[in-house]
Amino acid sequence: MSILKSLKLTAATPANPGNSEHAFRSKLLHYLAEQRALAEAEIAGTPFQATKKVTRTNEAGEKVRVDAPRQVRKGWFTDATGKMFFQLKYGSKPLEFAKGMNAVAVQDIKEVPVIIGSIIDAINAGELDPQLTAAIAERKANFKPKAKKAAA
Repeated sequence: MSILKSLKLTAATPANPGNSEHAFRSKLLHYLAEQRALAEAEIAGTPFQATKKVTRTNEAGEKVRVDAPRQVRKGWFTDATGKMFFQLKYGSKPLEFAKGMNAVAVQDIKEVPVIIGSIIDAINAGELDPQLTAAIAERKANFKPKAKKAAA
């Protein structure tokens, strides 16, 4: 008996999570985890510092990957009347939770992590998929396809 015949052979292709139809969820969940950490740091009165990986050249002239600080914008704001709101943004535009409703009213900063937890649960349940799909389509419409180089 052949060794290959003893194995269960099948045709398969690896999944690319960056191209999956629900990859936007992981991007949004990462953003919300950062917002929760930022809110908890503000409540505790401690500084919050997010980092990103950058390539730098060290003294020996070698390129190395290091963590560098980066700016994180708050997802909550206070309007002119003193009311606090939390907005979920995809790109630079706020997402609508329902038709015409793009923010969640918040009593004070201590309520923000709880609200973020509820939004995370809604995203995991797929409740915001239609809004996210529409936001992605709108964002993609703003980008022009790259022109192909002419063959020389």
